[in-house]
Amino acid sequence: MSDRGQSLTTMASEEKASDLPLEYQMDNKQGGNIGLHHEWRTVSLRFQELGFKVKAYDDIKKKKMLSIIRKAAEANHTDADCFVCVFLSHGDDSHVFAHDDKVDIKEMTTLFKGDRCRSLVGKPKIFIFQACRGIIHDNAVTPLARGDSEMSNEVVEEAAILCTPPAGEDFLMCYCVSEGFVSFRDIRKGSFYTQDLCETLQEQALTLEFSEPLTLLNLKVSRRCTANDKQMPCFTSMLTKKLYFRPKKERIYVCVSVITTLFIYEVKKVQTGKPKTLTEGSVAAACSSSASAKAFIGSVDKITDNNAAVDLPWNYFFNPIYHFDDQTFLRGRELITSGVSIVKASVKEQSYEAARAKLGEVLHTLQDFYSHSNWIELGNDTPYPNLIKPSSSIENIADSETCRSCDGSNCKGNILEEVLTQKKLTSGYFNTFSSKKPKGKCSHGGLLDLTSYTEPKGGINKDKLSSDHGDQHMDAVKVAIAATSDLLEDIRAAVGDSQFLRLMGLTQASVLCFVIDTTGSMSDDIAEVRRITSSIIDSKTGSANQPSEYILVPFNDPDYGPLTRTTDPDVFKRKINALTADGGGDIPEMCLSGLQLALTGSPPETEIFVFTDADAKDLSLKSTVLALIERTKSSVSFLLTNALSARRRRSSGGQQDGQQQFASRLSNPLNEVYRDLAQASGGQAIEVTKATLPQATSIIVDTSSSSLVTVFQAVRNPAKAETFSFFVDSTLQNLTIYITGNSPSYTITSPSGVSQTSSQPSGAFGLIETVGNFHTLHPNVSDQTGLWLISINSTQPYTVKVLGQSGVDFLFNFIELSDWPHPNYAVLNSRPTANSNITLLVSVVGGDSVRLTEVALVEASTSNSYNGTLQEVGSDQYLVTISSIPTGEFVVRVVGESSSSKASNGLFQRQSSTQLQASSVTVTTQANGTMEPGKNFTLPFTVANNGSGGVFNIRVSNDRSFVMTDVPSSLTLANGGSANGTATLAVPGSTPSGSDVTVTIEAEAPGGVDSNYAVLRLSVVAQVTDIAPPVCEIVSVNANCSNNCSLSSWDLSANMTDGNGSGIQSVTIRQGNGTLNTSTILDRGVNITLANYSASCCSPQVELVVVDAVGNVATCFRSLNAAVPQSTSATSTETVTNATTPATAATSGSTIQTSTNNANGRLFLPVLFWLTVGTTSLYQYMQL
Repeated sequence: MSDRGQSLTTMASEEKASDLPLEYQMDNKQGGNIGLHHEWRTVSLRFQELGFKVKAYDDIKKKKMLSIIRKAAEANHTDADCFVCVFLSHGDDSHVFAHDDKVDIKEMTTLFKGDRCRSLVGKPKIFIFQACRGIIHDNAVTPLARGDSEMSNEVVEEAAILCTPPAGEDFLMCYCVSEGFVSFRDIRKGSFYTQDLCETLQEQALTLEFSEPLTLLNLKVSRRCTANDKQMPCFTSMLTKKLYFRPKKERIYVCVSVITTLFIYEVKKVQTGKPKTLTEGSVAAACSSSASAKAFIGSVDKITDNNAAVDLPWNYFFNPIYHFDDQTFLRGRELITSGVSIVKASVKEQSYEAARAKLGEVLHTLQDFYSHSNWIELGNDTPYPNLIKPSSSIENIADSETCRSCDGSNCKGNILEEVLTQKKLTSGYFNTFSSKKPKGKCSHGGLLDLTSYTEPKGGINKDKLSSDHGDQHMDAVKVAIAATSDLLEDIRAAVGDSQFLRLMGLTQASVLCFVIDTTGSMSDDIAEVRRITSSIIDSKTGSANQPSEYILVPFNDPDYGPLTRTTDPDVFKRKINALTADGGGDIPEMCLSGLQLALTGSPPETEIFVFTDADAKDLSLKSTVLALIERTKSSVSFLLTNALSARRRRSSGGQQDGQQQFASRLSNPLNEVYRDLAQASGGQAIEVTKATLPQATSIIVDTSSSSLVTVFQAVRNPAKAETFSFFVDSTLQNLTIYITGNSPSYTITSPSGVSQTSSQPSGAFGLIETVGNFHTLHPNVSDQTGLWLISINSTQPYTVKVLGQSGVDFLFNFIELSDWPHPNYAVLNSRPTANSNITLLVSVVGGDSVRLTEVALVEASTSNSYNGTLQEVGSDQYLVTISSIPTGEFVVRVVGESSSSKASNGLFQRQSSTQLQASSVTVTTQANGTMEPGKNFTLPFTVANNGSGGVFNIRVSNDRSFVMTDVPSSLTLANGGSANGTATLAVPGSTPSGSDVTVTIEAEAPGGVDSNYAVLRLSVVAQVTDIAPPVCEIVSVNANCSNNCSLSSWDLSANMTDGNGSGIQSVTIRQGNGTLNTSTILDRGVNITLANYSASCCSPQVELVVVDAVGNVATCFRSLNAAVPQSTSATSTETVTNATTPATAATSGSTIQTSTNNANGRLFLPVLFWLTVGTTSLYQYMQL
């Protein structure tokens, strides 16, 4: 089950006796439905404990019942995992009874079949029938005479008929009794079946696969008897997968715990090895998102790269605020809290890349506190919560001397006793250029710190085991990990579980992204987009290949955008259906502007599809789009319906001059820019007619699958005859071969030697689908493993691309190594430097069974390869050094071995889709601060040149059309020289806080012989003045819990206020399985949010999370049966038993919990805080 909610509908009816056939006595003085109402409440509580949102309906008529069922079937269940409908009633044949009439079971369940309820396709649909009335007994029955027994023992009969289940997958039909037999009910406690169902759900549903509790339920009911009678329940399963109801909040907590320490670095392993079962893939699986392992690794890498970048000498290494050096506690805390505000605002605006970058910076500063301050020496073994609370003060900062000198590397005990006994907070001073520091103050320590040679000598840092206070290094590691967890929990509470997992890349599989021309002649194309969109959504909803996100960018002339980004397929379909083809005039359109917006607004490595029948008006953006393709590594395919060699003018009516057909096999010369961009990105430029477009859109279906990998790709422009080879490993599924070109002649040969030629549309491998210049083959051979060959002969340029689905893949970045002031690295946001060694950091996806043996740069035009030297620097990470680099475009190819492969040699190969190149020009920039709405922002940059001097053309663009001033059109550089420039962006006041803008700065050498760029993604965040968290006050607790918790419930009332702050935005349950209802009232000018929580006494704890509009978080915690230990910032938590307890104070019974989580993360290249994290704790988290 995923992390989304589940829905449950319960229905209970008391039938009119006069309307029922075969009437039984229902007029006992106790009331015929006393037990029924008890069942109704108990069933609701049991499913609430499983995480369902329960809607209950009591004593309803047939018309109302059918209306409720229809609405449930028509509702959007995209965010639900499971649907359950429970009927507590009487029945006969294949019916259940409403208050006034009987309702056909099949009529209701059919509404939820896949063709009627698409949002539940692939999700379990469970119907449970506790139906009454029947005529067959397992054994003869002797009914109890009225008054023969006490109510607690009185039993009456019920019957139910097992109807034929509806056709379709993922239904589970549960019946209280087999076809035609009676069932029994205690009129006070309820039916035997429902009693045992609720007990079994409570005891077993969270630990066993769901069919197992149902089997145990059958056993329990069958062991009951009344006189000589027996009852035998049954269930019919059409589920296609195993079904578990794991606790959702626990699973998210496990995810957060595991994720936490993936941002902690090590320079060397002090504890060697780690559990072989633990990989990024298993982390993704633990978070119910196996298909997003690659996106998860990419997100973690983004965060860790920005964490590492803080220590670069040209960034913040010398700034004490970023490291809590020089007692800069207040300003360091401001960096953390303001940074967290940026992260929260960015996540809310879906600016995940900007949020990850800022999160990396924040975590560096937070973690350094525990190594650079004396927090550990003061005896603390938990984090300092005030570091992430802007409204709290940093207390007791040392205002006098703090250290004495120490000799050698052992500085244990050099902090003054009065500092420790008075719990004064201090940190070491650090300077690589001066030895000056305040008198008597501690130094950071180490060879680079000149202040450590001034009295008092030595230092107090715990960066590594050999540091001055290295004996407490592991203690600092432990608390830094816990602090990281606390910060992530704060972000998670503010943005919600779904957004938090997207921040971590854990719900990102395939992305469906369309850039669509909406000018008049595009009506047929738009209609095809609607068709293929509906087809993909309808066929993949609920499956592992369901797109995780949908993106749409329309364009025409002069407009483009806006970008629509949603996870809801129905919203996407509505946006697509709302597109209209209108306008016209001059032929070219703003295609590249729309594509630029899609590239910057999509996740990295997105497959983007552009639909147009016009050439591009904004050709000046071609180099900018190329830069964005290289940085995002996204693939762009164009579906072009301007296949005629001559272009007709377009009109709003969509008419065209002459009948469109393929009169020539030559490509339209107006499409050259599209072909160049497609080749550079690893996409396709497919040229077809409007009539044949539906045949070409199959590529969208193929590439919208999850875990898509590129096995091989080649481009030949100009064309030449060549034979290509590639290796298919056993992990690959759904192998697909694409060949794009006009009239190519080719032969495809399998590892077994079987061949099929282009002249054989149907052959040994199946059907070769050809439309326009686009050829597709899905080989249908049983064993595809081994070396394949493709021989091509063509006079026209062509491309070859081989794709498949596999869990084995790779990610890479070009990096710049830095040896001073200590070993570190920076990810390049531009092209690597030509004519020099280059370095790649390669991450492998696929687990510990995968090992790289070769990484090479392959020339795009010739297939010549430049192999690198591999150094394994961490778990599934390699540092690759390549001494020679191609002069033109190239791709990255990796070859490796998989011990889990079925093939004897375990060989696999993968290739990057994006074509890359090196440059002798460099463009560097460093953003100072954060953009604010309504203010100008100046971005400095430097252009350097390793080649000949001259006048370099400068272009600066941004994807939000912000007005830019002070941008130089050119810079003059001497031979081997550099020059500086600036660009000032005017940020509109209406820009949403948390949005981002992508700025691309380009420099082109004289004559256009060389160029480079820098791409920056900058956050736009309004200044936050509300730093106080909301107030959560528990008003009352009503509990009447018995020894049998399943038969009783409790409730809680709380008031939430935010004073003069930004206002309460949400109240959610972090811990507890109950129902929460909220409302807002105005009391003496103050908005008060009223919260009412109710739950079974079997769920005795609740924690409510209150978030205001800017992301400040507060919590209320209450436990019925046990006192909870206080956190460092909490008041006591009371124990409540059977009582009604009014709140005695604003803080009574409320607490903010802090959790300490230890876990092991991936190994990364070193940074200043040499955290060495153990292996045991993360393994334990994975076993939860």
